[in-house]
Amino acid sequence: MDIKVNFSGRALKYTEAEIAVVVDAMRNGETLTQGRHLQDFQKKFAAYQGLPEGCCFAVMNGVSALELSAQLCMFKPGDEVIVPSHTFTASAYPYAKKGAKLAWADIDLATRVVTADTIRAVLTPKTRAVVVVHLYGYVADMPAIMELARSRGILVIEDAAQSIGADVGGVRSGSFGDMAIFSFHSHKNLTTLGEGGMLVVRDEKLAKLVPMLRHNGHCAYPGERPDYWIPAMGNVDMPMLDGQMVWPNNYCIGEIECALGVVMLDRTDRINAEKRVQALRFIDALAGYPELEFHRVDTTRHNYHLLAARMTSGGRDAFIRAMYAKHGVKCVVQYMPLNRYDLYVKLGLGQAHCANADAFYDNMVSFPFQHWLTEEEFDHMLAATKAVLDELRQG
Repeated sequence: MDIKVNFSGRALKYTEAEIAVVVDAMRNGETLTQGRHLQDFQKKFAAYQGLPEGCCFAVMNGVSALELSAQLCMFKPGDEVIVPSHTFTASAYPYAKKGAKLAWADIDLATRVVTADTIRAVLTPKTRAVVVVHLYGYVADMPAIMELARSRGILVIEDAAQSIGADVGGVRSGSFGDMAIFSFHSHKNLTTLGEGGMLVVRDEKLAKLVPMLRHNGHCAYPGERPDYWIPAMGNVDMPMLDGQMVWPNNYCIGEIECALGVVMLDRTDRINAEKRVQALRFIDALAGYPELEFHRVDTTRHNYHLLAARMTSGGRDAFIRAMYAKHGVKCVVQYMPLNRYDLYVKLGLGQAHCANADAFYDNMVSFPFQHWLTEEEFDHMLAATKAVLDELRQG
């Protein structure tokens, strides 16, 4: 099959200015890790988020940020963490690895994200934390969720991997919760050469531990040394949290990725706006086809990281098959409810009361929607969608 519109794993094409920054960092970086570009990226990201300096920590990918957030929760035996069943697996397993029991929350069928009500439905006295995933680029109702969490003394971790720049009431995703994570994977609206991530930690006491946890327990020796090399260049220690020692990790990100992230932040809002315009063009052009139900949002609450729809008439697989076989448009299906994966079944987590997550996944279609989609590709995909839907109507 000659693919005319591919579902690409690469969301963005870099500008010459962005490429130049990377080349300069390659040529002139005094160090290629743990240097000034790391500090610049963290400071600029905090400013972008409207957060104080010192609470944002760049890491090698979004999963690293999730692992650190799970570590900082300091789970006790019996603690539970609520996670949407409809999300990418990385939103869930780091918390299970750190000893928490996972509880699956359903999504709202229209918005495809959790709500205060779907979280409330699975709350128990053992709930320690909730992971709120802003899937597809749409920000969940964080004011309502935070009100619920505060009333129960529950930690909130925002998984903003897909929602950079999107906001509710002017507050950006990732700036509501106790912690938040971002991903700069190749598929995201801000990407740092394939991988990269950011952890946000609002608690100052916890934030002070992150540099050690991120970088092998490295820290300074107390006091001055007569010779800087005696003993070794720096100390290695194990951070203490609530009287317990916490093992360090190596989740460091390189200077080149950070240098790129600094300049990519300047373009993120424009990328989001351009993708939103394209998404609305596509959605509105298909208004006469209720067989495809999109989530139409014409505000900055949605950055349209992905363009997904639900087939209300059934026949999802026939639609995708015809789009690919007859028109060379490669649509995909994403985010099988996690309780249906072998991993979570083996962990005894195969049962969930998440009817909306099942209904959406079993009928969802994700269209190719990389930022660099050409007008020709866009027009071809739109015409193909109409043609296939017309064919399906005729039986």
